[in-house]
Amino acid sequence: MSSPDSRPDLSSLIERADQVLRQLAAWLPPAPPPIDWSAHAFRWRRKGSTGWLEAVKHISTIHKDDLLHIERQRDTIDRNTRHFLQQKPANNVLMTGARGTGKSSLVKAMLAEYASQGLRLVEMDKSDLADLTDLVDIVAGRPERFIIFCDDLSFEEGEAGYKALKSVLDGSIASAGDNVLIYATSNRRHLMPEYMQENLSTKHQPDGEIHPGETVEEKISLSERFGIWLSFYPFRQDDYLDIVAHWLRELGCPPESIAASRTEALQWTLERGSRSGRVARHFARDWAARHMTAGSGAQADNGAGQ
Repeated sequence: MSSPDSRPDLSSLIERADQVLRQLAAWLPPAPPPIDWSAHAFRWRRKGSTGWLEAVKHISTIHKDDLLHIERQRDTIDRNTRHFLQQKPANNVLMTGARGTGKSSLVKAMLAEYASQGLRLVEMDKSDLADLTDLVDIVAGRPERFIIFCDDLSFEEGEAGYKALKSVLDGSIASAGDNVLIYATSNRRHLMPEYMQENLSTKHQPDGEIHPGETVEEKISLSERFGIWLSFYPFRQDDYLDIVAHWLRELGCPPESIAASRTEALQWTLERGSRSGRVARHFARDWAARHMTAGSGAQADNGAGQ
């Protein structure tokens, strides 16, 4: 029979159990933080096996009237977004084309215009698209209307997010819900790299009809699931200078300063090899900072520009 002195000390057992529990807790995924549904914009975050919606505290803001010389694209996405908010049929949108021409800015402008009417924006990285169905489940049943925004979207062969996006767009037995749309931007029309050898599998029928090979069909099938395609093109010189003048006016530059900026504005775009709205806004900030006295004029916000 054991003596009382040989029994394990109770406090020692509790301490050892506490150590074991702490070690186990370090291996368990963290509990997701509560979602701040009062926010207008969110990012999808992931740590280990846990994903959650993180509210964006400082939103990059740009307005529709700031986006010049893309009126057709602006009107199309604005109409589609209004239909979405009115609970009418609306389409997922794919925007492709030249960099810096207003693709992502258009999405931000929709949030600035319609956040007061219940529109919400969720930014999701391509690397997290495998979680897309989880995100759709989280917002299902919410009264707000959510645009899931995927910027600079493209895929390489075999990436997991490709099939997840394809299923949510159109093709899964589960619906994405009527309060979710996907707006994506890309420099690739078909979202995946295309190779010359893939054209060798294309079949030409005697009557002239063309049947793409299976690899080509697979790559086209993803982009075709977006109901609206919008193409963006490099700006002409006069359009570029018009955008420069717009941002200089917004920054409080007088007309004589805007007129004097023309030569440097053209040199700026030559140095960068791009004539885009983003380049125009970057130049306007630099010119205004160098030619205006301290404290005069409007302050530029931190948005990405056109």
